[in-house]
Amino acid sequence: QAELVESGGGSVQAGGSLTLSCTASGYGCMAWFLQAPGKEREGVAGISGWGVTRYADSMKDRVTVSKDGPKNTLSLRMGSLKPEDTAMYYCAADHRLSVCDVASWDRESDYSLWGQGTQVTVSS
Repeated sequence: QAELVESGGGSVQAGGSLTLSCTASGYGCMAWFLQAPGKEREGVAGISGWGVTRYADSMKDRVTVSKDGPKNTLSLRMGSLKPEDTAMYYCAADHRLSVCDVASWDRESDYSLWGQGTQVTVSS
């Protein structure tokens, strides 16, 4: 089974930026989720195989999701980071384009592949 591997997490001060990467390519839908301590996992951004993007309202002004097919990479560029962005960030993917529909892209149960996560810690 294909494996998704995230990288790019780390510690950053509030207001800083980070770019997360995930080895993922060729899927119908790919997405980033986050899970803060004591909270449920939630969608951050998604991108379909056709390049259609989806964003959570809470972060859409501060993140950009992109994919690079030749490099087999899914990326999440995050800026103006806040302490409340501290979480484990996960890459997810599924072969079905329909998973990226506007009504369902952030439904974690629809994704068949998950990475192990990369930690992002934002200090004030």
